[in-house]
Amino acid sequence: METNAGTEEMEICQITLAGGCFREIEAGLRKIPGILATVVGYTGGGEENPDYIRVSTGETGHVEAVRIAYDPTVIPLSDILDRFFCLYDPTVKEPETGSEGSQYRSAVFCHTEEDCRTTRAFIHAEEKSGNYCGPIVTEVRTAATFWPAEDCHQQYYEKMANRYRKPLF
Repeated sequence: METNAGTEEMEICQITLAGGCFREIEAGLRKIPGILATVVGYTGGGEENPDYIRVSTGETGHVEAVRIAYDPTVIPLSDILDRFFCLYDPTVKEPETGSEGSQYRSAVFCHTEEDCRTTRAFIHAEEKSGNYCGPIVTEVRTAATFWPAEDCHQQYYEKMANRYRKPLF
């Protein structure tokens, strides 16, 4: 994963997020200070070397996800999760508007046990906040093998800027 900044003395952490279309999640997080790099891809399923066509059938068990490298001294995981939860409805198991199927389910794939604790505490606080009409269904799982998506999906909205004249987020 290439980063946007030098890494000489910087701690770099990773988190993998899934919730709807990976292109939209990536676009909503990519430019935030402290986010060093993003890669869209597939994780959480049993098939090796999945591709967009196979994952889109919902038969591989994978979700569309974004792996994020970040500097925790600039942006803590809780702030990333807060932004992530603003990008989709975490109370919907499988979105029904344009991105339908199990490949769009909501999940946080943690790279450390501390990430899992932080994520569970964040979700617990959000459920108690009263900001949602139903329970949060976002899964908290240990990070599994991550398969980067095809190049045409990486930084999609930046590549397609001429089609998207105003920022989506």
